[in-house]
Amino acid sequence: MKTQAQKPTVERIIPRKLLDSYRQLVIYSSIEIDPDQFLNLITLTGLMFSTIVSAAAASYLKYNIPMVFTGALALYAAAIFIMLQLSAESKAKFVESILPDALQLMASNIRAGLTTDKALLMAARPEFGPLREEISKIGRETMAGRSFTDALRRSTARIRSKDMDRTIALIVQSLKSGGELADLLDQTADDMRDQQIIQKEISASVLMYAMFIAIAIAIGAPMLFSLSSFLLELLVKNMQMISAQMPANMKGISGAAMPISPGNITITPEFAVMYSAISILISSILGSLVMGLILKGEEAAGFKYMPVLGTIAIVLFYVAHYLLKYFLGGMMGF
Repeated sequence: MKTQAQKPTVERIIPRKLLDSYRQLVIYSSIEIDPDQFLNLITLTGLMFSTIVSAAAASYLKYNIPMVFTGALALYAAAIFIMLQLSAESKAKFVESILPDALQLMASNIRAGLTTDKALLMAARPEFGPLREEISKIGRETMAGRSFTDALRRSTARIRSKDMDRTIALIVQSLKSGGELADLLDQTADDMRDQQIIQKEISASVLMYAMFIAIAIAIGAPMLFSLSSFLLELLVKNMQMISAQMPANMKGISGAAMPISPGNITITPEFAVMYSAISILISSILGSLVMGLILKGEEAAGFKYMPVLGTIAIVLFYVAHYLLKYFLGGMMGF
């Protein structure tokens, strides 16, 4: 049990539940660093980043410092979370892609007369990347006195892969029951290859739906939002012009005597542009999650689409809004 003086810096700032989720993501990812050291580093850099952004916003844009600081810190934390998710997913996908080859190589080593632990260690090839590192860790833990089955189970806590979990469970169960492990590994490798082929076929068949979502978010939504914000700005300008040109003794008249009753307009064009940009960003996030679910079967797989969709949508929105104001706004007097 860590005392207060022994606790890492982040444990005094970040809620424990959120901290545990970040720590586990660091373990799942390809980052070769102690999770607590990494979290300390990103916490300090996040505070520095938020302080710089809030100071710049207060100096040049006259924004509220606490609000900008909180928003910048939340944006930084979300960016780190997405980066860790992508790293963990990339590591898991690579392991799943070469796991059938590793299993067949291990089965060949067992048939050659090697024990199960030696067969696994001999299957660690340099081209296996993260899987080779995990096999090496299993070997080191076994040599340090830990049982082979416990070392296998611990490896599943470092790779977020369902195929890896099932494979380790099968190996452990086979070791306990004394079954033909080599045949089991060969059959498991064949099944995994068949499953990967089916997943690719499914992804190809639903690609059209994902493309429709991407086009709607990256092109359709920015165009519609730019048009609606321009029309709102046009309406506000016209109402202001009508109100300014009306006689002073008629501005207080309302009801049936006046066909138009101008008043204070609470929705400004700036608010409409900001609302449109926020809506586009939210749509990009949700749409990316849906695309990941459609293409890969996991929402987390859509994180890699967020930066691309969000950037294209926001840039297209502001470009379309500018072009509408430049070509149509001049014709209409503003």
